[in-house]
Amino acid sequence: MGRGYVVEAVLEKYFSNLEAGTAAFTTGLLIGQSSPQRDFVVLSTKTPQRGTEGSSGSLEDVDTEWVTEHAKQVSRMLPGGLSVLGVFLIVLPELSKEAMNVLRKLVFAVDKYLSKGRLWDDTYEDATERVALQICSKTRKVVCKTFDVKDPKSSAKPADWKYQNGVSFNWPVVTCSVGLNLHLPVSDRSSEDKHKCIKEGLQRWAKRIIASTCLINGKVMAQEAELVTGSKKSPKLSQQKLQAQVLLPPTECQPELSSSVAAQPSASVLIRGQVSCRAYLHSNKPKAGQAMEAIKRDIMNTVSCRVDMLFDDFFMNQAEERGAVEGQQSLPLRVFAPVPEAGFCVCDYMFPGESVSEAAEHFQEMLDCSITEESIISGLEVCRVEPPTPTPAHDTGVSREEASSHLQMEAPKDVPKKQRSLGYFVGAAVAGGVALLAAVTSLLYLGE
Repeated sequence: MGRGYVVEAVLEKYFSNLEAGTAAFTTGLLIGQSSPQRDFVVLSTKTPQRGTEGSSGSLEDVDTEWVTEHAKQVSRMLPGGLSVLGVFLIVLPELSKEAMNVLRKLVFAVDKYLSKGRLWDDTYEDATERVALQICSKTRKVVCKTFDVKDPKSSAKPADWKYQNGVSFNWPVVTCSVGLNLHLPVSDRSSEDKHKCIKEGLQRWAKRIIASTCLINGKVMAQEAELVTGSKKSPKLSQQKLQAQVLLPPTECQPELSSSVAAQPSASVLIRGQVSCRAYLHSNKPKAGQAMEAIKRDIMNTVSCRVDMLFDDFFMNQAEERGAVEGQQSLPLRVFAPVPEAGFCVCDYMFPGESVSEAAEHFQEMLDCSITEESIISGLEVCRVEPPTPTPAHDTGVSREEASSHLQMEAPKDVPKKQRSLGYFVGAAVAGGVALLAAVTSLLYLGE
């Protein structure tokens, strides 16, 4: 038998409910985290239906672009440690022979799409196998296979799919608050050059995050040190809460800039504020090194996602205005919400003027998860704006106290309201392709 998948038991009921539908097929995502020995699947979500998809009774209707965009939006809503592990497909018996080929196409497309936007490279410890789950809507027969996404010629390998109660209830959670003060010089040439400059600037900052020292509960821990304390024999070990602190290495006096910026650095983007981050670790003997890597990836992911969301939103709301993106723009604030019958939270992002009810609707659409407004934790980040001040021409990381001293208690005004539907995001990806950074003398704020 190949790779093993330990699956939250409530997902069996979730799949059964989907089987009762009338569509010829249903696609969706499998979410969880990997360990060297096995993967843990703790959440699944069907892809929102697009028009009359599935009504013809043919798998040719499966929309790869729609599924991959859904995966992108879902990946933004996952804290550190959690990721999209693969894809499921529920089909009628007469479509079962074609199903695995469709799943293979989706698995590779989703992984390629998600990997493209990451600010970090995979390590040798990262699993390269992704799961493809096929379920017959009539017989409920489950076929579980994996594909090695690093091998374009990879064939399906059998995998073990086993349901278990309370998979994530004991997962340790690591939290961290990080101050940001990033200065990203850009050129004033084509939109493509500007886009490249922003991406390279975030990549330089990401390298510093990766190289940073990470303290756990105020202590330096060895990579192989075990995180979980207490009796290992206790099946009901309470969830451990750990506090991380990221200490960035010193900045270089003259940071390396892209050739386009060096030739004509006529604009810049400043990103300032305080971000709230968290990561979850599986309970199968988690190591300190895994916790450090997970929280660092969450820091990089949440900053990168918010910058992308701001420009997506700006150009979809003001597509007719191709002028400069200037002045202060507030990046969306991060909120968290506990997943029912699970031991972890998912997250979402709220622009100023949005309500928690809109976040609840977004959770329902993207994660097919009923989360109440009362359960949404929205006070971890606070929107603050300050007048522009001179900033050194290099990336810097600042402490919470240092960042707070620069920020004023004034909410931004007239920030365009973010649309919520998946169709909006697919449109944003198309409309924002060329004009993503028409001009970028901006000051972007995160929460404090």
